[in-house]
Amino acid sequence: MDNSASLHVLLVEDQQSIAANIAEYMEAKGHVFDFASKGIQGRDLALENYYDLIILDLNLPTMDGIEVCQQLREKAERHIPILMLTARDSIEDKVAGFGVGADDYLTKPFSLQELEVRCLALSRRHRLQAETTQTLGPLVIDKQRKTVVRDGQVLSLSTMGFKILNILIEAYPQVVSRSELSRKLWGDEPTESDAMRSHIYQLRTVIDKPFSYPVIKTVFGVGFTIALDHDDKGEKTS
Repeated sequence: MDNSASLHVLLVEDQQSIAANIAEYMEAKGHVFDFASKGIQGRDLALENYYDLIILDLNLPTMDGIEVCQQLREKAERHIPILMLTARDSIEDKVAGFGVGADDYLTKPFSLQELEVRCLALSRRHRLQAETTQTLGPLVIDKQRKTVVRDGQVLSLSTMGFKILNILIEAYPQVVSRSELSRKLWGDEPTESDAMRSHIYQLRTVIDKPFSYPVIKTVFGVGFTIALDHDDKGEKTS
């Protein structure tokens, strides 16, 4: 694994066997771990040190994961990505975790490979969101100025086009479903599918049509993603 993708992780988990399995797998991949077995200890370590990510168990002695997460959101000077682990898989528990600021949720038992993928994606998404300017393939996006440059050419995107592109870039390389894209654009008041089709068409007209290959790709029956491989041609239909 590329060392640039290695993470400094705080694992807050009171079950030593689970902590040992996670650490053995993740450290073999090049990641660096600190450990806490109690909630208060984990909170204090997170506030005193810099971590790319926190893996936080929900059921902990001295202070549960919900309270730890809530206090970190209130006291930490920066947003630390938090992946919550739990044996509870009810909707209520997930809502409670997200409600206090957890970024992702993984239910025990879980695949160690999936855990690493989730951690890398979460850390990468956080870095992209934190950066004012980001580069992805031929694209350079300035979030503050709301400008997009492709291959050195400044593009004039509509407000909605910029929002769509930004959502796809933050999710890269994952596919964003039509329903998820609609929710992020219009919240709980979904618009007609024709509006989505129109905005995607207008975005492609500006960002893809004048260039040698498209970067907006339709994954049939699923949604949209960014395609950076010249051979991975984006679909023109929306």
